[in-house]
Amino acid sequence: MADKIIIQGKHPLAGEVTVSGMKNAALPILFATILVRGTCVLENIPPVNDIAIALEILRRMGAEIERPDRTTVRIDTAQVRQGSSPAALVSAIRGSSYLLGAELGRFGRAQSGWPGGCDFGVRPLNLHFKGFGALGAEVLQKSGAGIRLEAPDGLNGNYIYFDLASVGATANLMLAAVLANGTTVIDNAAREPHIVDLANFLNTCGAEITGAGTPVIKIRGVSGLHGCSYAIIPDMIEAGTYMVAAAAAGGQVRIRSVIPKHVDIITAKLLEMGAHVEEGDDYMEVTGGGPLKNINISTIPYPGFPTDMHPQFAPLLCMTNGVSTISEGIWESRFRYVAELRKMGANIMVSGDTATFFGGAPLRGAVVSATDLRAGAALVIAGLIAEGRTEILNAACIHRGYCDIVPKFRSLGAEICEE
Repeated sequence: MADKIIIQGKHPLAGEVTVSGMKNAALPILFATILVRGTCVLENIPPVNDIAIALEILRRMGAEIERPDRTTVRIDTAQVRQGSSPAALVSAIRGSSYLLGAELGRFGRAQSGWPGGCDFGVRPLNLHFKGFGALGAEVLQKSGAGIRLEAPDGLNGNYIYFDLASVGATANLMLAAVLANGTTVIDNAAREPHIVDLANFLNTCGAEITGAGTPVIKIRGVSGLHGCSYAIIPDMIEAGTYMVAAAAAGGQVRIRSVIPKHVDIITAKLLEMGAHVEEGDDYMEVTGGGPLKNINISTIPYPGFPTDMHPQFAPLLCMTNGVSTISEGIWESRFRYVAELRKMGANIMVSGDTATFFGGAPLRGAVVSATDLRAGAALVIAGLIAEGRTEILNAACIHRGYCDIVPKFRSLGAEICEE
């Protein structure tokens, strides 16, 4: 795959774009199929690099996988071998951490390499291990060689309070607890839409999970799960990315296949800046091109402002005529994209967990590099509004989570290509 995106800026966007399925919902659901007796047909699967890696991990473990079309997966995990995931692939994506909960739930033990993913600070698994321990699992290995867990007396429901509302730990504990004996209660659970989607999938397979989307989730263990057909929810981060791009580049863009409630906070911030946003039953329409007001953003867990939308707003803040700030409350090294935007003329100062944006300086095309998935999306938006030619290196980062980003932007009128 091409690893460079080239953009000639200053072309307004116009038209319609359709959002793909949510990567962050699809990954835990794909690994959740390890728990299921029978075949699962998953629709609206986004054909992005992280999904391809997850499917290859499952295939190497013995799963039978068919692709009837580009966004549908038929998967049967009856022959999956516990502890057989290839370490090199596991280390390539963060979502591979869900192997631990899924293997524990099915086999009573788990073994894998360390999960990887974007590098924007320490991403520990402490809360995952805390949850597994409460269910009766022991950590037998936690070293550079990998992770090994075992529940010698089986998994038994328990009450777990998370000090932080962690999406990964919440999902992993749901996977481990769904076939455990008794009832598990997760207090201070993550509330993100992809947690709700995982619960809905598992319930469709016969699980008994209530409270997903609230701070308290209850999982009543069942004896088994059956196969089903299930469609993944639309990607709210992809939707938000196109909403911000439309506000930045000007013109009028309708973003289809959206659940408007999932992007409420993004809509609110765009309206605060002065963009025009229209909400439909399953679409958002954004009109940009007018003057933008400076704002302040603080990232917090859902339903607050999502950390995964923080970088995309950065080039938009560079366009205002005032001083804006972004305070990052989730990941400590999320500001690595700032050095790349500075190459394009952005005036940004970072101090601790806050970046201050001094708007008004026009962006100029430059050679920049995507430091992670969302930082790469931010550079695409910056390239759309910059004067001249922008080359974005390490574009593989972007393709990890955005389906057809270049042809989608091209269909909206952007002058963009890959090399």
